Amino acid sequence: MDSKIMTALGDRVLELGPKPATDIPYKHLKLTRDEDGVAWLLFDRADASANTLSSDVMEEFDAVLAVIETERPAGLVIRSAKPSGFIAGADVNEFRGASDPGIASDPEMVETRIRAAHAVVDHLEALNLPTVAVIHGFCLGGGLEVALACQSRIAIDGARFGFPEVMLGLHPGLGGTARFTALVNPTQSMALMLTGRTIDARRAKSLGLVDTVTQERHVRGAVKDALFGRLKRAKPGLLTRAANFGFVRGLLAKRMRSEAAKAASREHYPAPYALIDLWETHGGSKAAMLKAEQASFARLMVTPTAQNLIRVFFLREQMKKAAGSGNAIKHVHVIGAGAMGGDIAAWVAGQGLRVSLADMKAEPIAGAVKRAAELYGKIIRKPTEVRDALDRLIPDMDGEGVRNADLVIEAVPEKLELKQKVYAGLEPRMKPGAILATNTSSIPLQDLRTTLARPERLVGLHFFNPVSRLQLVEVVSHDGNAPQVLKEALAFVGVIDRLPLSVKSSPGFLVNRALTPYMLEAMVMLDEKIDQRLIDAAAEQFGMPMGPIELADQVGLDICLDVGDMLRTKFGDLLPPTPAWLREKVAKGELGRKTGKGFYTWKDGKAEKAPLPETGPRVTDQMIDRLMLPMSNVCVAALREGIVDDPDAVDGAMIFGTGYAPFRGGPLNYARSRGVENVVSTLRALAGRFGERFAPDPGWDNFK
Repeated sequence: MDSKIMTALGDRVLELGPKPATDIPYKHLKLTRDEDGVAWLLFDRADASANTLSSDVMEEFDAVLAVIETERPAGLVIRSAKPSGFIAGADVNEFRGASDPGIASDPEMVETRIRAAHAVVDHLEALNLPTVAVIHGFCLGGGLEVALACQSRIAIDGARFGFPEVMLGLHPGLGGTARFTALVNPTQSMALMLTGRTIDARRAKSLGLVDTVTQERHVRGAVKDALFGRLKRAKPGLLTRAANFGFVRGLLAKRMRSEAAKAASREHYPAPYALIDLWETHGGSKAAMLKAEQASFARLMVTPTAQNLIRVFFLREQMKKAAGSGNAIKHVHVIGAGAMGGDIAAWVAGQGLRVSLADMKAEPIAGAVKRAAELYGKIIRKPTEVRDALDRLIPDMDGEGVRNADLVIEAVPEKLELKQKVYAGLEPRMKPGAILATNTSSIPLQDLRTTLARPERLVGLHFFNPVSRLQLVEVVSHDGNAPQVLKEALAFVGVIDRLPLSVKSSPGFLVNRALTPYMLEAMVMLDEKIDQRLIDAAAEQFGMPMGPIELADQVGLDICLDVGDMLRTKFGDLLPPTPAWLREKVAKGELGRKTGKGFYTWKDGKAEKAPLPETGPRVTDQMIDRLMLPMSNVCVAALREGIVDDPDAVDGAMIFGTGYAPFRGGPLNYARSRGVENVVSTLRALAGRFGERFAPDPGWDNFK
């Protein structure tokens, strides 16, 4: 919602009628009464741009409810004075074990705190007067739980609703599990809580979560209708009540566990299973479920999974801040419309920037535009916005867009001579002040810059495949960069909704340098006649989204080979050897997903995998260590060498760039939790058996 509208709204509410008799100077809330005797309570957290429910806010909220209870207005309307939305949820800062060790280790302390917050929301529900929540923007987590405690809910068109707690290893903890499943059919309400997805206002109305959807200009009329009984309130239907019967809950819960198991194991991600258990056991009794929710939430909060996922939340916020502000880039020119270049162009255009896309042939450009249309159909809701995004993506066979571009991104194959040839034709046509960026995944910028007239304007912008899903972009610098160029590159990454990682130029930078031993070790294990499905299963058992064999197919075996060869020129024996048969597969054109065949056969973008036989070899701890510990070892080496200077940023990069098991908090956090001495001794044992590529990096001596 427009900030001017919200400011005017706040001023209007404050002007309506006399203030309550008890005039308390609230810090985060504004309480007024209008000419109809209705109390309006605006959430307006003083120290943040969005409303979140901190302990201070909840304490003040309870005090306001006590005043309202005493004064008995004609009704209570709750809404937000923030342009960003209603309430974005709980204050996640108060979930961090680092700031309060009790949060990380003492479920009784957590339960005591959550019980106090529960009591505030229960207080709202128990008020003996009409209560209405008016919701614009985001209404998430604890914010939605506050809204559910009101008798009526009015949504402004464009509002979004959801329970994202599962992303933090938790489930709703302020009564949401009980109130949501009692109001909305559990097959739908549980699905939303189990996935963390959000829904728009129209969908919320169809589910019965809100009573009506309106425009801002009609809010006061809708509020009067709600307060004085003219608005039909959403009530649970027969199917909702039936789904909460005991025997039906048992059947539905079994199906829910089966679906949850397809996404993640209970061992790695206990929250979905705890939510299903909670509803199956107590869903027939609101009072029992409200009480049991508190204990279940407290048990989840102290799990390593929750504490690591909360840490990941803050890693993301930290990386967002690293982008800075002041983006000056309006037009981007991309050279190379292949899988990476075309998808980079599509993503950037989808984020609102003008993009010209050049290639030597028309077919790759046509393919890129087709993929862009498919992507926009999935991520953009309005057809007119899909049209506008496609209009911003301009096919440019002649490459004329380079003349007006603020940023030129080169995404041609990983060949030094080819890239330098492209630069020779580009640089004279670029306008003064334009940035030249390369999407190279491994070639040092010191090598790429040697033929440039203005090497200070060359940076690396290394995106990851698939561009639309992996949030990381490595912003690669060399020792001759102009500081302003790096600042503008970081701001550009932020404005296209990606997470930047500043890295110094070195072969493979951080992420590919760490991934390469992971994938090459898998090739060595294949040489040892270990089933490729078992190798992938070992990584997946650790928590990776896919195994190294499938990942190699996804990336492209030719790219894996090129990166491995590039890194071996510097790191030599620190990398596993490249099997001769891998070069043969590449020579035959068996490159993985993009050709339909690599290690696996690919159909409709998915690898065809037969299940492992029930009898035979199984995943061992040694297999997992061989794959995973070299990643931690490389990350320590990158820190020691100054390629990256922040261990938290390293963990964030590996999670957001590779999908490294989020519940483990990153490869360095995993090493800390396992114990550095244990990691080092295990690496030494592996080096003794399999070779010096497992030798612990000297950086472990100073790692904390």
